[in-house]
Amino acid sequence: MELTTGLETICRIILRAREYEALIPETDPDEGSNASDDGGVDALEDDGENPSETELRAIVDDLADDEQVEVIALAMVGRGDFDAAEWADALEAATDEVDAAADWMLEQPTFSTDLEAGLAAFDLSCDGLGTVV
Repeated sequence: MELTTGLETICRIILRAREYEALIPETDPDEGSNASDDGGVDALEDDGENPSETELRAIVDDLADDEQVEVIALAMVGRGDFDAAEWADALEAATDEVDAAADWMLEQPTFSTDLEAGLAAFDLSCDGLGTVV
């Protein structure tokens, strides 16, 4: 199996998805304390203005349809819906989700982990790529 999507791009998606998955619901929208009093919690609160979702959507929207299909299929393999030997089936199933690829990815609670596991199923990883921004 050879990916048309660059490994660096997939790793960037994993990083942005991890940031998004780390967000917690806003606990006190009317909070008036200063930032040093909140223990850093506000940085993790999803107030609708956190750039993680926007950045992830931009990365995914910039991908060609076949690349979006690959990313979704890798996540499906990673979460155990398919194994590496069923790559063609995973691609076919992922095709059904490509019209709303970013939405599909953001709705998966463990998307970053699944995507990373999907890479591992094909002996690929983000190790050694340095810091991807």
